[in-house]
Amino acid sequence: MYAYIKGILVQKEAMLAVIDVNGIAYEIRTPLNVTSSLQINEPCKLFTFLSIREDAHTLYGFLDLDDKKLFLHLISVSGVGPSTALMTLSSLSSNELREAIAREDVRTIQSVKGIGAKTAQMIIVELKDKIRKENLQLTDSKEPLTNEYISSSVIQEASNGLFALGINKLAAEKTVQAVIKKYGNNLTVEQIIRYALKTG
Repeated sequence: MYAYIKGILVQKEAMLAVIDVNGIAYEIRTPLNVTSSLQINEPCKLFTFLSIREDAHTLYGFLDLDDKKLFLHLISVSGVGPSTALMTLSSLSSNELREAIAREDVRTIQSVKGIGAKTAQMIIVELKDKIRKENLQLTDSKEPLTNEYISSSVIQEASNGLFALGINKLAAEKTVQAVIKKYGNNLTVEQIIRYALKTG
């Protein structure tokens, strides 16, 4: 229904962007890497997908059409809904996920919170031919560590992000602290949540 939404970013959380388009604000659920790359009060454009259920209409947004296509691939798999697909694209970069599917790497896909061995295998079986046919370059995507220290706002945003994903608030806070202790202080919000999802 909505191919893309273009406007001014007025609010963002770990996995949520609010875009103002001529006075109408759209709440858009996004993978972790999306909001981390957007700036408040700056123009932005997200390629969107509208999920319609009896109890909710939810917009999902992506920086480019390839990421949107990968999301649509995921939700086409039996047992994988939009929330699981979003979790997957937040835990693994697009390149990491495409590579795991193409190489039939069940372990990597299963590392995503909420995905068991059976679902990981289903994703591979149903998508490996599509991914291989798309002939996209398969490379590792590792974001550089940019922060010199962990601020309280980063810790709070990471905790809130995990809480929004259904993790108990106290457990989310403990997990964030555990990630920082294990991986060091030079972490972004996105990196903290990714490590938390993989180890949680």
